[in-house]
Amino acid sequence: MSQVTHLRPLKYRSIWISDVHLGFRGCQAEFLLDFLQATECKQLYLVGDIIDVWAMKNGLFWPQAHNNVVREILDKAHDGTEVIYVPGNHDEILRDHLGSEYGQVKLRDECVLPAIMRASC
Repeated sequence: MSQVTHLRPLKYRSIWISDVHLGFRGCQAEFLLDFLQATECKQLYLVGDIIDVWAMKNGLFWPQAHNNVVREILDKAHDGTEVIYVPGNHDEILRDHLGSEYGQVKLRDECVLPAIMRASC
């Protein structure tokens, strides 16, 4: 019987991620980290509740796995992936910084897809 090998990295034009809730005890950051490490993309859209500021109001919870996810996102941005972060309700405090860029991650209020992507949807 032949051995199954995983094709890594999996390559995509765009990846959309939401409701990660870093800072919340129920966050499964290890699964997200595995996914991020297994993929490459031109655009990475972080759309709402990536960081759970609401949960952190009840006490700080930020294990190494959460740091690892942030580091992987920053590494992707540094390596040429366009990373756009659109805050949701749990990370609404970041709306005070819309239009800014941190570690090559762009904070935006909304994201309009390029025409070529809309045509293929």
